[in-house]
Amino acid sequence: MILVADCSALIALSTCDRLALLDQIFGQVVVPEGVYNEATEPNKKQASQLTTYLKDKIRKVDMQNYVFLDGFADAGETEAMILYKQISADKLLIDDRRGRNIATLNQIETIGSLGVLLVAKQRGLIDQIASLLRQLDQSDIYLSKQLISTVLELANETHWMDTNA
Repeated sequence: MILVADCSALIALSTCDRLALLDQIFGQVVVPEGVYNEATEPNKKQASQLTTYLKDKIRKVDMQNYVFLDGFADAGETEAMILYKQISADKLLIDDRRGRNIATLNQIETIGSLGVLLVAKQRGLIDQIASLLRQLDQSDIYLSKQLISTVLELANETHWMDTNA
């Protein structure tokens, strides 16, 4: 399987030290140059880890291709969707809800960082998700309480909600 990744989801998985799950689940992970440049900006907290992880995963994007966009798409997100189409990828890793909606409009299959954690738990690659959600919740990454609750329910870990309400 080929996964094309956008920046925010990569940062989330890097924050909880779970980038390796992408290779284990998907086999091949690629990013367009725009996403690489955005993810590895020196002011980003996870820039060092992402520079190391992404160094052999960067792909050029043929900007002659097109996707339907709205007025809010950033360069990396746009490149990621075009690269997905260009290489006939299987999934686009993206966390931004608006971006996921645009991807769906373009018939692009998506998965978010929390979806990756759920798949990893289902496949026995990780034992539990609650501590990873705690790490993300304590970082600069915004997770709504509803999203945390839903993911914990799907992972059969609702006991975490009771002890941390």
